[in-house]
Amino acid sequence: MSTEVGIIYHPRQEAARGLAQRLGERLEQRGIARWALPAYDTRTPGLMPGTGLVVCVGGDGTMLWAARYAAPAGVPLLGVNLGRVGFLAELEPEELDAQVERALAGEGRTERRTMVEAVVEEGGRVSAEPLLGLNDVVVGRPSVGRPVYLTLRVGGETVAVVRADAMIVATATGSTGYNLSAGGPVLTPQDSSLIVTAVAPHLSRMKPIVLPGDSTIELQVQTEHQAMLSIDGQIDLPLETGARVTVRRSLQVAHFIRFGAPGAFYHRLARHLDLLAQGGERA
Repeated sequence: MSTEVGIIYHPRQEAARGLAQRLGERLEQRGIARWALPAYDTRTPGLMPGTGLVVCVGGDGTMLWAARYAAPAGVPLLGVNLGRVGFLAELEPEELDAQVERALAGEGRTERRTMVEAVVEEGGRVSAEPLLGLNDVVVGRPSVGRPVYLTLRVGGETVAVVRADAMIVATATGSTGYNLSAGGPVLTPQDSSLIVTAVAPHLSRMKPIVLPGDSTIELQVQTEHQAMLSIDGQIDLPLETGARVTVRRSLQVAHFIRFGAPGAFYHRLARHLDLLAQGGERA
């Protein structure tokens, strides 16, 4: 592993900025090369080659941003949770110094997380590059507007035509996000399956579907207004009626460094479900 460390921090949290600065100073004292940027900084992709470890300081959103650029470069992620539940960023701030030392020493285990990619075909044009996501691909109405008609095809075969707010294609990582809020199932983190879940389907009995990871999933939208494609809730693209979005499992894989037992996921899940039962905020 290269010893250069990247630090990506939440851009609007002073605590994240301060913790990132402290970590950078400690690495500098040890003579370890490092760089630091806020999440959503466009310089991030160019710094990934040659980086051996990226430390994400913030919450799961920061991890999602970093994963889309770290995965193609094969760089593992270590997350520090300053958010709520922290499904992806599992360390607490007081653990940071010791766990970074362990990560640089090659300790811990690596979780491989399935990612998805989406290709848009609209007006006879196909997007030049697939859009990469870790959590999910969502096709539906904008935040305000009428439901849209969505045709779901799997392997070229029509499965359903649904009038709904949206349809989600989620990975196992994303199964605890929007998919769960919409009534979809939770998968164990390293499962390679994909989940298709309709959001608020109108007069439809469609239930969430768990598909093999090698499935080709197509979502075609029909609307009198405009629709939206969203990747991980961070990349939004408008869609016109007739647009088709093809979703597949990506060859890119996100790598998370973990120090806790694999069963820690279920503890975090129990906390999350307890928060939802109490009407608390979603992570």
